[in-house]
Amino acid sequence: MKTVLQASATGLLLTLFMAPSVMAQDQGSIARGGRLYDKWYKVIKADVPTESHKLYPAANEKYADNPGANWRCKECHGWDGMGVEGAYASGSHSTGIKGINGMAGGDPAAVIAVLTGDAHGYGDKLSEDDLADLANFVTAGQIDMDVYIDRATKAPKGDAAQGEQVYNTICANCHAVDGMLPKDMPPLGSLMGNPWEIMHKVLNGQPSERMPALRAVDHQVAADVLAYLATLPKE
Repeated sequence: MKTVLQASATGLLLTLFMAPSVMAQDQGSIARGGRLYDKWYKVIKADVPTESHKLYPAANEKYADNPGANWRCKECHGWDGMGVEGAYASGSHSTGIKGINGMAGGDPAAVIAVLTGDAHGYGDKLSEDDLADLANFVTAGQIDMDVYIDRATKAPKGDAAQGEQVYNTICANCHAVDGMLPKDMPPLGSLMGNPWEIMHKVLNGQPSERMPALRAVDHQVAADVLAYLATLPKE
């Protein structure tokens, strides 16, 4: 007879690896595309743009004169990909720009055409491989964040006990059991005011860092990790 611990471990493994719909796409390309969406110049080790993006609205006084911020895809379209209809509908990141959610399930070539057009201006900044990965993320990598995060309360819809098991075997190696490492970033528990950003990074990794991406496993695992992060010290 299996022990409770063995049964729990078996259940966790099944949760991690029985996700055929997730595995149907090139998850490595999509995850890299997610990191490019986050901060492309960090991923490809390019210089930070020195002039603001031409499509970024001057009305946003906080970021309009900050090219390092307004050239990031997420800054206009949001971590949830919903732009003006999502988490960036209001607040300091609000731009009034539509999301990328309308391109989910679409043709990657159409996304590349938008990215390389005069308006977006990424044609001389990203390679063909970069553009392909970013387009794959836009068309095949978007998820319905509302399935995993309560939009009103910002609470993750996960199992903190399951998340603790994943965190302590993967994340704690770099972030410590209490989420207080590395020292040059805020405690993980303090970052849960923006759960959509954390969900994005858990799924896709951190640009130019050795953070593992959990995209190829059931996304509920990421939600479980978020639920556990919400229990960690905030300071």
